[in-house]
Amino acid sequence: MSWVQNRIRALLCALAVLPLALVLLAGPASADESKDKAALDALFAELRLAPDAQAARAIDQRIWIYWTTPSDPELAGRMGEALAARRLGDIPGAIVLLTRLIEDYPTYAEAWNQRATMFYLINDFEASLADIEKVLEYEPRHFGALSGRALIYLQQGKRALAIKDMAAALELHPFLNERQLFPELLQDITRI
Repeated sequence: MSWVQNRIRALLCALAVLPLALVLLAGPASADESKDKAALDALFAELRLAPDAQAARAIDQRIWIYWTTPSDPELAGRMGEALAARRLGDIPGAIVLLTRLIEDYPTYAEAWNQRATMFYLINDFEASLADIEKVLEYEPRHFGALSGRALIYLQQGKRALAIKDMAAALELHPFLNERQLFPELLQDITRI
């Protein structure tokens, strides 16, 4: 495995338990989707202006809470089960749960994103890329999906596409850890 592949896997492993931890910290899901959307809009505005990585991390954790704990109690419970399977390393089980979730809630972007991540972890990049397309269809601001697609493109040797997606992700979240893999984006002069 190359250095880039090892670094990507390390980043994904570090982030693997984040959604479940955030679900557990979030408590009950909010009851009103329009309030959730307004709150997400405000959080994305804050994130773009975050003064440093620590502030950005606190904001992005709140965004992940909204993404992983939808207002619908049944949907939130089923997502919790899928995240628990992921946390336990049951990738095939998580894929099955997420596929069923997608069948029942096809516009729920985070189910697509989580399944894309599972496909990535088993090196099924084409399936992961297809799911990322759906994530971005339903949540164009999903910096996780954009950076995930950038990592896939990087592994496929498609650096120009990877840079384009990472630059788009950094416009939403200027302190993503994956930025380290793109030295050309460490300077503010790179614009795509």
